[in-house]
Amino acid sequence: MIFNTLAIATLLSISSCQKELGYTGFVDPDAAAEAQISLSTDKSCYLPGATVTFTANEMPSGAIYVRYMHLGKMVGEEQALSGTEWTWTAPEDDFKGYMAEVYQRSAEGENILATIAIDVSSDWSRFPRYGFLATFNEMGADACNTVIANLNRLHINGVQFQDWHWKHHWPLAQDKTTMAPLETYLDIANRSTSLETIKNYISSAHSFGMKAIFYNLCFGALDDAAEDGVREEWYIFKDSSHGTKDVHELGDMFKSSIYLVDPGNAEWQEYLGEKNDAVYENLAFDGYQIDQLGGRGSVYNYNGETVDLPEGYASFINAMKSRHPDKALIMNAVSNFGSARILSTGNVDFAYNEMWESENQFTDLRKAIEDNKTYGGEDMQTVFAAYMNYNKADNTGSFNTPGVLLTDAVIFALGGSHLEMGEHMLCKEYFPNSNLGMTSELRNSIISYYDFLTAYQNLLRDGGDFNDVAVSSADGKMNIKPWEPAVGNVVTLCKKAGDLQTIHLLNFSQANSTSWRDLDGSMPEPALITDAVLDISTAEEVASVWMASPDIDGGACKVLPFSQEDGKLRISVPSLKYWDMIVIEYEN
Repeated sequence: MIFNTLAIATLLSISSCQKELGYTGFVDPDAAAEAQISLSTDKSCYLPGATVTFTANEMPSGAIYVRYMHLGKMVGEEQALSGTEWTWTAPEDDFKGYMAEVYQRSAEGENILATIAIDVSSDWSRFPRYGFLATFNEMGADACNTVIANLNRLHINGVQFQDWHWKHHWPLAQDKTTMAPLETYLDIANRSTSLETIKNYISSAHSFGMKAIFYNLCFGALDDAAEDGVREEWYIFKDSSHGTKDVHELGDMFKSSIYLVDPGNAEWQEYLGEKNDAVYENLAFDGYQIDQLGGRGSVYNYNGETVDLPEGYASFINAMKSRHPDKALIMNAVSNFGSARILSTGNVDFAYNEMWESENQFTDLRKAIEDNKTYGGEDMQTVFAAYMNYNKADNTGSFNTPGVLLTDAVIFALGGSHLEMGEHMLCKEYFPNSNLGMTSELRNSIISYYDFLTAYQNLLRDGGDFNDVAVSSADGKMNIKPWEPAVGNVVTLCKKAGDLQTIHLLNFSQANSTSWRDLDGSMPEPALITDAVLDISTAEEVASVWMASPDIDGGACKVLPFSQEDGKLRISVPSLKYWDMIVIEYEN
């Protein structure tokens, strides 16, 4: 977290009317009405064997069927549909992703009408899909439920409550005499915050099977902290003679700048731990999103000793886990700072990387994921706080759809997830910034991309090893090169898991950059490539080939005909827009 004061001031001026409404949602009713069928489920994820309830906005006339797919194979039998609501009993296998495909048959074949993913997982941290909330003015339960229902459609299974707190050193607003929670208070940016709204959001998130995670720094204190019991000896300083506190300066519109304490100081850990006790006693949060501010240069404690911040982060994490072992912990690694020590504690639920200019390449995303597995183990999942169209968001406008989708395609193909969806799509490190809206195209595409991430999580995020597979164009329709991304090419990213070989096709053919940030929203839309013939080198005997794409029929599985001769597999790809996933199944 690094606040941009100018951007926040602009936001407060532009979007005050939106904040009065309390919701700047990403679902466009007109866009939804254009779709033939729009599906939803009653939960973001399910326990093994649970009942899944599906709802359709409408159902056309004629015979309609639904089937449930797992990695290209149908689970059970197809089901005839006679209304707009039906149920399915999830299989007993844990940590699996499925795709429900609603379709109609005709003389020409099958017509996919709608799709939706289902996540069957008993632990959200196995496949985290993290969202956020950032505005907590007075809102009724129905309004809060509308926001959360939209996140549920994206299968968001954890929600970060950003800037909900009263003071960094005293997060729950309380009457200092009675210790009773305050019903309303001002946050760091002097925005009115309602305790009832926070409770409504937590309740709604839980009703959809989501975890509610509260946000706070690990080492922040406001300028009145001494009155609240924060001691001078706990701070960190820019000099060894404790003359100048380390401070994160904020502008006049804020309550205070943020002064930094030593996160490894045991007395500070006890102080904030007690404040967190009050949070958990009064609000049904499921965990703590811990933040930091990146590298601070040389800093010292009150006694003039150099402070090792990463070591302090590890100590802080362990102290918080010891105090509340049943609560989730996630800690931000700003520009990768401290990530090795954070993850090696074994006490964070997944890796969380806030990416900045020093990690602005698509290759940096892969490196972060691989580093996190090195530090935290092969099962360590990665969520990126990666802010799209950052410069464009200094003014009002719309997100650039090609930039967002290409970045999501790469993050998801690499096995990561992207913190980007809340009351609005995220564009700045100050989460309330809603300067950029979503076009209807982007809204609809994001639903398909999150369905894809969820349905195929066992290929994307559940083990396997990246490998090199020679792929070439047999008809000249694609300029193909292996990873890493390059302008003017279709880039392949390959992974082998058991008898399955996955080949991702990522379309950089019209790209103008290999940076994921698309700072000014200038990434061009890729030209659609159709009926492209590919040759794939393989010495193993192929049993079947299928593909899926979030850009085609909502991610529904497509069986591909193939031929194999002299160590070469030939297939035809129906189309490529941003991202196709080809899956080769080998004979056992």
